[in-house]
Amino acid sequence: MRRCVSKFTADWHMCFRNLNFFLVGFVGSSSVSRNFVAERSFSSHAAPKTYASSSAKLADDQTTDNSVSDMLVDSFGRLHTYLRISLTERCNLRCQYCMPSEGVELTPSPQLLSRSEIIRLGNLFVSSGVNKIRLTGGEPTIRKDIEDICLQLSSLKGLKTLAITTNGITLARKLPKLKDCGLTSLNISLDTLVPAKFEFLTRRKGLERVMESIDAAIALGYNPVKVNCVVMRGFNDDEICDFVELTREKPINVRFIEFMPFDGNVWNVKKLVPYAEVMDRVVKRFPDIKRLQDHPTETAKNFKIDGHCGSVSFITSMTEHFCAGCNRLRLLADGNFKVCLFGPSEVSLRDPIRSGADDEELREIIGAAVKRKKAAHAGMFDIAKTANRPMIHIGG
Repeated sequence: MRRCVSKFTADWHMCFRNLNFFLVGFVGSSSVSRNFVAERSFSSHAAPKTYASSSAKLADDQTTDNSVSDMLVDSFGRLHTYLRISLTERCNLRCQYCMPSEGVELTPSPQLLSRSEIIRLGNLFVSSGVNKIRLTGGEPTIRKDIEDICLQLSSLKGLKTLAITTNGITLARKLPKLKDCGLTSLNISLDTLVPAKFEFLTRRKGLERVMESIDAAIALGYNPVKVNCVVMRGFNDDEICDFVELTREKPINVRFIEFMPFDGNVWNVKKLVPYAEVMDRVVKRFPDIKRLQDHPTETAKNFKIDGHCGSVSFITSMTEHFCAGCNRLRLLADGNFKVCLFGPSEVSLRDPIRSGADDEELREIIGAAVKRKKAAHAGMFDIAKTANRPMIHIGG
């Protein structure tokens, strides 16, 4: 894995000046209205027919006989069985697309959910039909009681998957204990294989530690190890095929994610590399790529390359949204409940808990919020103009 990192370092230093476009775009851009590329042009830029969706019928996954789960069904019939819980707003990196350059105002610790509150809400959701929980942040591994949280959540009857999304900086040394505590799958965020670019993007050193965490996860038997890569034009779009190479000999699922707008990351459509373009680049280098069967609620378009141990996926939130099959809900570190990543609406679950609400009252609050969920997000240009929280507050 270290050879794979060092391989690209020299070329990067030779063209470091070319990063000016990216830097100016992140720091200097102030208005989405200057971008005259029509949203429709991306939406209609579909991949070739051979890449068409192969997912099963949505209706097969959206039925339930559990009357309690009615709180998880929205007005469009979508059953939400996946809860993402942010454990903290703190992070040991300062990624530019996640955190504003001036930083963020952190919620005071007494206003964050305690471990017992997290477990209570986790149990409430799981007993109502949620079968997958993902722990996010900030950086979830820096929370001191994460092992206890994993142990208690993994013990909930009905929970099938306990996952984590992490930057991998401290994961390697913590992962054996987390696995013992019931962590079943993980995603590691990594946007470049070049140390200098990593330091520029995250405002910290640490690429080697992330690569060590990927290897540690593989050694512990995690299969696949998912690697999330946000593709940004002028920064890392020249590394797309290098990331795909990671899947050749190891059980890594590289997930290319379209650059999304959030408060403070100065989103610019010119930095967005649409799925179809990324796919075209991959196909030219790896013509033996084939579409896999996708689960109806899968956010990713999944592919396999002949002869590769791992796989490649594409998260097309901006150009080909997957709202019709959305089964995700979010619990933020401060106890706010969010039914859509891109929607500004939130409702507090912390406050009613601390005011003495019982589980039935909490179910009513949750159910009402779920019923208000819209059919789809507003589209990338409207999202860019809509007030929302920075990603580090929402949870990755």
